[in-house]
Formats: sequence, C-alpha cells, structure tokens
Amino acid sequence: MGGFFGVASKSDCSLDLFFGVDYHSHLGTRRGGLAVYKDNGKFERSIHNIQNSPFRTKFETDINEMKGKMGIGCISDYEPQPLLVHSHLGDFAITTVGIVTNKDELVQEVLDSGYTHFLEMSGGEINQTELIVALINHKTSIVDGINFVQEKIKGSMSMLILTKDGIYAARDKYGRTPIQIGHKEGAYCASFENFAYANLGYDDYHELGPAEIDLITADKVEILQKPGKEMKICTFLWIYYGYPTASYEGVNVETMRYNCGKYLAQRDKDSVHPDSVSGVPDSGIAHAVGYSNESGIPFTRPFIKYTPTWSRSFMPVNQEQRNKVAHMKLIPVKPLIDGKKILLIDDSIVRGTQLRETTDFLYKNGAKEVHIRPACPPLVYGCKYLNFSRSNSEMDLITRRIIKQFEGDNVSEEILQKYCDPDTPEYEKMVEEIRKQLHFTTLRFHRLDDMLDSTGLDHCKLCTYCWNGKE
Repeated sequence: MGGFFGVASKSDCSLDLFFGVDYHSHLGTRRGGLAVYKDNGKFERSIHNIQNSPFRTKFETDINEMKGKMGIGCISDYEPQPLLVHSHLGDFAITTVGIVTNKDELVQEVLDSGYTHFLEMSGGEINQTELIVALINHKTSIVDGINFVQEKIKGSMSMLILTKDGIYAARDKYGRTPIQIGHKEGAYCASFENFAYANLGYDDYHELGPAEIDLITADKVEILQKPGKEMKICTFLWIYYGYPTASYEGVNVETMRYNCGKYLAQRDKDSVHPDSVSGVPDSGIAHAVGYSNESGIPFTRPFIKYTPTWSRSFMPVNQEQRNKVAHMKLIPVKPLIDGKKILLIDDSIVRGTQLRETTDFLYKNGAKEVHIRPACPPLVYGCKYLNFSRSNSEMDLITRRIIKQFEGDNVSEEILQKYCDPDTPEYEKMVEEIRKQLHFTTLRFHRLDDMLDSTGLDHCKLCTYCWNGKE
C-alpha cells in the first residue's frame, strides 16, 4: 500500500516529519524516504531499504542533518521515493501512493512524445513515480499536470509535491486513498493517516475530497481545486490496512471493526455454539471483540503474536517465506485451545494458505472445532486501484481457483457474478469447497451489505471492486 506525510512549518520541521512518516510504517515494508527544502533554497533527500530494519532505525541519523521548514516523506512497498526533480516547472520533490495499471502503455506514449528515457530500478521496472513526474511535466503548471495525471492513468494516484512555495497535496480522482490535514500553531501537515499527527500536537483541520488539490504553507491551506462529487474510497482500509486509531471520512477504524463483528454475530445467532471468540492478530482482533460483545461469547487470545523479532507476515517477497514467518510468530496458549470450540475471525481470505496453517496449528494444539468468520466477503477480483497485495494473478485468489475447478478456464462475467451473490447455489458451493480445502469446521463470510453498513457511510461512496467487480 504505502503512506506519506508532509509538513510546512515556521520553524524546523524535521522531527515532526520523521515521526509522522514513522507512524505510517504499518502501510509498507520495503522502502522509506524523506525530502526537505532547506533554508539555503536546496532540497535534501534520503532513501533507505527498511526490509530488515525499521524506518526509525534507518533514519535517526539522517534526520539530524535534514533541517528545513518544509518536508515530505513516505513509506513504500515498491519504488524508492521521494524523487527530486528539476524541470520547466521548477525544482520539486514528489512522493505518491497508488498504482498505475496502464504503466507500460503510458511509458511508451511518453517516450513517443519525445521524452528521452526513464531510469530503471534494480528489478528492471520503471519507477512509477518517475512516470507521474513525466506526465506532470507535459503541462505548464503543477495543478494542470496533476489533473493530466488523473485523466491519463488507470488505477489511482494521490501525491504530495514539495516546492519552494509550499506543499501540493492532491487526492486521487475518486478518493480511493485519504489525505488529511492537521494544524497546530505555526504549522500544517498532510497525512495519509490522521492519527500520525495527533501526538505531534496537531488537530484535525481538513480532509481532502476526491480529486481535491490543496497548497499547504506554514500560514494557511489554500484549496486550488475543489473536490469532485464522486467518491470510491477503499473499504479495505477499514477492514485491514488502517491502524485502529485512524479515521477516514469521519469513521474510526476500530469502531468500524467492532461493527463488522456485531453484524457477523447477528448472522450467526444460534447457528454455532463456540466456547470462545478470537481474532487473528492484529487486524482480526477488533472484529472478534465486536462479535464477542454482540454474542456474549467470551473473547480469548488462544495464540499470541511474538512481535519483538518477527516482522509482519507479508514482508518477504517469497510466498513460502511469508507463510513460514506467519507460522513462527504465533505462540499458542494451550489451555485456551485444548478441547475448545473456537470461532476465529480474520480480516479476509486471500490465498488461504496462512489461515489453513493457523487452523491446523489450533487442531494440533488440541482444538475441538475451528469456525472461521472472515470480516469481508470472498475476494473474487484482483484489485486494480491500489497495491492491495503481491498477487501476480487473480488465480492466486482461492476463490478463482475454486471457480476454475467448477467452471473450467473460460468463465464469463455472468458466471462470476453468481459466485459473488451470497444467495445463489454457486456461492454456497464455493464457500463449502473453501471450507473443505482449508480444514475449517464451518465457514461464513461477511455479507457485502453488512460490511458496508458497518462503516455508516453511503454505500455509493465505497469501492467494492474486489468483492463484486463493480467499478
């Protein structure tokens, strides 16, 4: 996914920038970067690999040398950022969050228009933020360039652009990812997660709307382009990505997850009788608390995540390594497992490998039954709007493999829609096959309507593409 943070201040911003970016570490595991505009009129930048060491460790020395009154930074799962740019629009630094699914097509288009070259990253890929820069530079102003980007790309793209005049904050066209502005005396900040600035003394000031462009200085926030009317914010921000203390569109992540658990419990009423309710740490825990509160079934922690040394399970690129890390970091509490009927809630089922191993792990430690309740519907479509996962193909999704098993290689959209509808026999058959393959006692997914109701927002404002293929 990735996240970013920017500060414009009347005094040195380096510590606010450092801690504000660090608070986004849950959103990415590969690279971190900082750029500041110094009092001498020059930009200074630092980028580090954070795969084997946290952001704070890598940057705590750099930040002592990166003094300035304006700066931006990011946590990225993919390309090195921020980039420093010298162009006809002036000098600037830029960092982005999003994905360009038509990147190859646009790169060729830019090259055909007379652009000379792109730098390749170590894996042979072109840095998509560099492509964004090339598109911006097609126009005669930064605002026009940002709008050109939003017109040309498929996917989504939010960005912070640091210039000598201030920080441009631009939310993606349909608001799939957030940008929130905080304020304290003498400073404004822009952040992906609003909790990132709370301990730095900032109060919530403004949340950008879809396609909105603001210019942030130490003195004010100027709206250069008003928000569009259509929003499709990613619902998975609440289900999984967002930190529990974060809020989007006024809806807190932890509260939304409690609501999800409540709706799951209401659907389950009197159908299963577990001894306890548990959540797969970390994102499944709040959903499980909500289920427990609604059902009256005790909440327990039958296994604990060992966090001092084991990193997040999706950090390694290799799937086998990810599964190994996921297994190694869970330590059983055997008295809470042995002979027990456990209802376990996870944020989602993607490939299914890790949850199957977790279920087998519970059985090996004496669990009598393991009932699985994912906090979202079956994922049937690969996300094309955000860097949702490292999946290279929709066939990485367990749902698509099972649909292929039932329907063969050529599956029409009409057939896929039947597997998305919880009231069809096709859906029921798919869920039962997932249950059998992953060794669950029972399996019931969250219904899409219940999940959307859990946010309290109008359903039309929420992106549901990965669950029902609807744009």
